[in-house]
Amino acid sequence: MLYTEEAVRAGLRVRDGRRVFYLPEGSRLTPAARDWLRQEGVTVVPHAETPPAAYRTPDGGIQIFRPDMNIKRMARTNERMCIPELPGDLFLAAVKAVIEADRDWVPSAPGTAMYIRPFIFGDEVSFSVLPAKHYKFMIILSPTGSYYAANDGGLSTTRIYVQDKYIRAAHGGTGYAKVGGNYGGGMRASQDAMKYNCKDVLWLDAAEHKYVEEIGTSNAFFRIADEVITAPLDSGTILPGITRDSVIQLLKKWGVKVSERKLSIDEVVAASKDGSLQEIFASGTAAVISPIGWLNVMGTDVQVADGTVGPVAQKLYDTLYGMQTGTVADDMGWTYRLL
Repeated sequence: MLYTEEAVRAGLRVRDGRRVFYLPEGSRLTPAARDWLRQEGVTVVPHAETPPAAYRTPDGGIQIFRPDMNIKRMARTNERMCIPELPGDLFLAAVKAVIEADRDWVPSAPGTAMYIRPFIFGDEVSFSVLPAKHYKFMIILSPTGSYYAANDGGLSTTRIYVQDKYIRAAHGGTGYAKVGGNYGGGMRASQDAMKYNCKDVLWLDAAEHKYVEEIGTSNAFFRIADEVITAPLDSGTILPGITRDSVIQLLKKWGVKVSERKLSIDEVVAASKDGSLQEIFASGTAAVISPIGWLNVMGTDVQVADGTVGPVAQKLYDTLYGMQTGTVADDMGWTYRLL
């Protein structure tokens, strides 16, 4: 992704009293942008990189969360799917324009947001299995609430189905990209989950059907004893979620031990039996944090601790959603004011 001076000016943040610009990994600055940053004394911070969402702040304003990461993810997906690169400043300008047009629809009730779905598709007339030569970039919006909210709008736990028949992604495929086909392939397993009164699916790896990967369309975290574990990204089958990255950064900041490593479903079941399984939760844009109270592992119920919302999941939700809506100070430089 190439950042112009205009995009850099729009993306400035304040952290620890100084102006910074978070440059997503693999992105570049135009010479004019680089010169302007140097002249203004702005610190450039290399940054790792969920569709975005817009949030209503207490003063009636509207802001979004980590847009630079969304720009980076679209660039990575486009590269994988042979789609031309979309300039970052065009992406940001389009998001601002559509939110400004529909600003009255951005909700303000607790636990709500305006979900933003940017997408690109080839629209030329052709039967050939080749990259398109013409594309459309579009954005659609929808007001949304927490995926698994309690009646009072707060967090509640849900049931998740674990099966070893279907897979979400395999090594060398498109699992790490934000591609529509990744979701279509999961519908059969989601239908099966409903038979067990489960809301979603915990996917296992494609090679051995043994290691946990993602929960539905979200990244998964497991707190076993004093360690929080999430699947590593090196297989190329895990979507590098922006909320996932935010969770990891916050946990490390709080002094919580975080490991990105393989975790077998057998280890999870064993931890439930010996009492060391403290929490399971999913992270994603629309859900933010979704606590899991029970797993159905190939037909057998496995309870997570006492089945209620755990303290780590609750603290993460309160912090992240608070930053997004402006009720908690953003000391990470993650929010961007649109209106």
